Formats: sequence, C-alpha cells, structure tokens
Amino acid sequence: MTYDQMAAVYDLVYEWKDYAREAVLLRWIIAAKKRGAGNTLLDVACGTGKHLSELQRDFTVEGLDLSLDLLAVAKQRLPEIAFHAGDMTDFNLGKQFDVITCLFSAIGHVKTLDGLNSAARCMSAHAKSGGLVIVEPWLTPDEYHADSIHKLFIDKPDIKLARMNVSELQGNLSVMDLHHLVGTTDSVQYFVERLEMGLFTQQEYLDAFKRNDLDVTFDDYGLMGRGLYIGVKA
Repeated sequence: MTYDQMAAVYDLVYEWKDYAREAVLLRWIIAAKKRGAGNTLLDVACGTGKHLSELQRDFTVEGLDLSLDLLAVAKQRLPEIAFHAGDMTDFNLGKQFDVITCLFSAIGHVKTLDGLNSAARCMSAHAKSGGLVIVEPWLTPDEYHADSIHKLFIDKPDIKLARMNVSELQGNLSVMDLHHLVGTTDSVQYFVERLEMGLFTQQEYLDAFKRNDLDVTFDDYGLMGRGLYIGVKA
C-alpha cells in the first residue's frame, strides 16, 4: 500500500496524532543516545512530512517515501527540504546521516522477514558511525487482534469522513481493507485502500537490527505506546 488515494485526507485522518510531543521525545532520545555532534536526519517513510516539520528546528532534515502522492503533500508543506522517492527496503542516497528515523509503524510495510532485514540494512548503511537508527514498530503477532471492527468519523463544516475496516490475519500479515467515505461541498467519494503489514516478534526486530551493525535497545512505550527500537551504528 502506498496511501496514494488517502494522500488528500491523510492529515485529516491522523489529526489526533501529537507530532510536536513526539518530536520532543525524539530530541531527548537523540541527545541521550547519539555519539557525535552532527545533526543531519533522514526520515524513512516520511509520509506528509509532519514529523519533519517539527524536527527541522533542530536538525538538517530530509525525507524518503514510496508514495509520490504523500511526497507531493510533504513538498508543499516543506518546499525547502529535500525529499526522495524510494522503497525503504532498497534505497541508496549516496550519503550518510547522523539520525535515521522510521516512525508511525511504517516498518510493517516491509511485510516479510527478508523485507525487514533489507530495510534494516539500508537504514544502517545510511547511518554514520555512532549515529542512530530509530524505528517505531507495528504490532507483534500477540498484540494484533483479528476479526475486530474499527471505525473513525470526522465531522467538520467543510468535510465529513467515515472510515471502517475489519482486521484480518493472513499468515504473518495483518490485513485491513480501509473503506473511506469522504464528503465535501463538491462531491461524495468512496474508495478502499488495502493495508498489509508484517507482524514481527520483538526478537525478530532485534535480530534484524543486530545483524546489520546496530547496537539496539527497545523502549517499551516509545512515542505512542507501540515501543521504539533505538540502534547505535557500530
């Protein structure tokens, strides 16, 4: 899934997310864990750039995402920042950064253990020695609940949105068909985007990072309760 259809309403759907608070927590973590004085940061799977809009105050930032539509929103928000189109499992920007972040459970999009290892390898390769790779995981197999229904309703004067899905399980994938109904003064639109996310155990995450030259620790809570893997590049 690349969120292409969702791009126009992505920030509306996730307006509950406190990016400013999460940026404060990230600054604390980076200050405590990073070795070296550099301040360059790459946000992998940066989406519409909301984290970068907060982090740019203290870091020289860049973003990478697979979705051209999400990147278009990010570029409009932050026209002075460099954004790159690319897959987190296979990208090469030709330079290294002091901090690499991959947040809001985007790592789940790799789907497989091979994909997780490839993403860890790419992020580690782009991190300077002593730099950080910070990854917010998707749910573990034990945390994910299949056959549950979820809903989101947004009611604003100029736009109404309803989203529903049933959580499914296919092998090691969480599968959600997100049904959107979006109404504006111009029209009512309906679309479905399929979200398939890999369910990895904590040990599988740790192993992927460790085998790619990252001295990794796990913060149980992290930014919003999903935990956080913090790897220091050897």
